Amino acid sequence: MHPFPHRYVVSSTAAPDGSIVLASPGIPSLETVTPPEFDGPGGLWSPETLLVAAVADCFLLTFRGIARASRMPWTSISVECLGTLERPERVTRFTRFDIRATVVLPDDVDENQAQRILTRAEETCLITRSLNGETHLDIEIQRVAAQIV
Repeated sequence: MHPFPHRYVVSSTAAPDGSIVLASPGIPSLETVTPPEFDGPGGLWSPETLLVAAVADCFLLTFRGIARASRMPWTSISVECLGTLERPERVTRFTRFDIRATVVLPDDVDENQAQRILTRAEETCLITRSLNGETHLDIEIQRVAAQIV
C-alpha cells in the first residue's frame, strides 16, 4: 500500500443541459445525469447511485481482502445495497444503507467464519465509515451444490 495521504482526482464538464462527464486519470470517463427522483431524465448514473455503488463496491473489496488475509475460500458473493435519502431536520442526506450480501461457500468452510468476515467488512469499509448514514447488513450464506459424477 502507498503511504498516506491518498488523493483521488476527478474532473467534470457540463453544458447548460444534458449529461455531465466525469473523468479521472487512467480510467474511462463516465456520464451522469440528475436522477428521475429529482425530475432528471434518468438512464445514466447519478451522484446518488454512484454513492450507493461506492458503498456496495467498497464492501465487496473489503470482504475480498479480509477473506484473503483469513485464508477463507469462497466461490462467489453478490451484494445489493439500498441507500435511503431523506430530509431529517429539512436537510437532504442519506440516512441509511442496507447491504444484503449473499456469499456462496464450499461445503468445508465454517459459516461462522464467513459471518465474522462479512461483519468485519461492513465495520471496516472505508466508504461507509466516511459517511453519516447508518449501515445495516443482512447476510445469506449458500453452499456450492455438490456435483454428481
